[in-house]
Amino acid sequence: MSAHLDEEHEMIRSSLREFLEEEIQPDLPEADREAMSKDEAIQYQQMLGELGIGPGSVEGEGFDDPLTYAVTSEEISRIWPSLNVTLNMSFPTIFARYAGEETQDALRDRLDEGSCIGCMAVTEPDGGSDTAHPGTTATKDGDEYVIDGEKTWVSNAPIADMALVVAYDEDAEQRDFFIVDTVTNDVETRELHKLGWKGSPTGQIFFDEVRVPEDNKLMNAVTKMIASGESDITDNEMFQNQNPLNAMFAYMRTGMAAMSVGIMQAAYEAALDYSKDREVFGGPIGGHQLVQEKLYEIRAGLETGRLLTYEAARKVAAGDDEARMYSSLAKGWVCEKSVDVADVALQVYGGNGLSKDYPLERYYRDARTMTIPDGTTDIQQLVVGKELTGIAAYK
Repeated sequence: MSAHLDEEHEMIRSSLREFLEEEIQPDLPEADREAMSKDEAIQYQQMLGELGIGPGSVEGEGFDDPLTYAVTSEEISRIWPSLNVTLNMSFPTIFARYAGEETQDALRDRLDEGSCIGCMAVTEPDGGSDTAHPGTTATKDGDEYVIDGEKTWVSNAPIADMALVVAYDEDAEQRDFFIVDTVTNDVETRELHKLGWKGSPTGQIFFDEVRVPEDNKLMNAVTKMIASGESDITDNEMFQNQNPLNAMFAYMRTGMAAMSVGIMQAAYEAALDYSKDREVFGGPIGGHQLVQEKLYEIRAGLETGRLLTYEAARKVAAGDDEARMYSSLAKGWVCEKSVDVADVALQVYGGNGLSKDYPLERYYRDARTMTIPDGTTDIQQLVVGKELTGIAAYK
């Protein structure tokens, strides 16, 4: 048993690892060569939903406990980070049951069977990391909002049934979130291709006078969610006392750090096994001093990253005043460290590390991708700086 987890979370880890190694790992690396289809994403989501993990859990408990969220993100990413991205980027579906009646009616059957795919549309072509000033607009028209704009680098965009969209509320003169279903609305998407996370579909979304009920404004949905008492996630103090966007980012960024821990764990196991099996100069390369130094670097990065990630998860779970800072600290440092660890592990393999016949080139590509989404490392450094000093380095 790990010294970092209690018995309950260790049992979650153990049962999930057994499932993933039996049901998912045999499909790799072939399953990661191109983006999964919607039918494949639904199948995976429902399979994990039966274990109570992610948005495919019809009981709605997949995101209640941040430490469980971190542990499951780590374990899934140890096997296949792309699956974790597709699964966890569906989390906006938890709000769909509390949207306007039209949206609820459109998505109810999918939600009930755990087949609803969601996405979070934040980044814009001209905005990059500037999520505070979106060019996408939401104009009030009677009891509806009219949404116009474009989003890019949206995980699950090509296969999503609904999107949680950041837009500028022209009436309130501030940014906000809006729930948009793609079942009743004509929303255009275009697939994008990328370095890592090959198995997870990514794309652009175009909104052209898309109309949603005013109840689809996130705060209205969250208010109904709290009043219903049906979801434990809103019991967290971060959702009650802070900007919902910051609360969601704290969850997501902690999950991203956990993904990087999973990638480091996979790279460590691969490098250690290879160092004991590969023989040159009459013995295994694991007996060479320089290789042992590399294994030291890998294990130190892995364990340090895991401790920081779990501490961030615990602070998010407690609604701690430092939760936002710790989630950004973990996302920035651990994701960068995963690149270093994957790089060193690849070096242990030598020329074989560059081959697609071995897993290290995939681990490296996936690790390098971790440093960009959900706020680049540079943005995490500025968030931490603001939390430490109280002084914003950007507007």
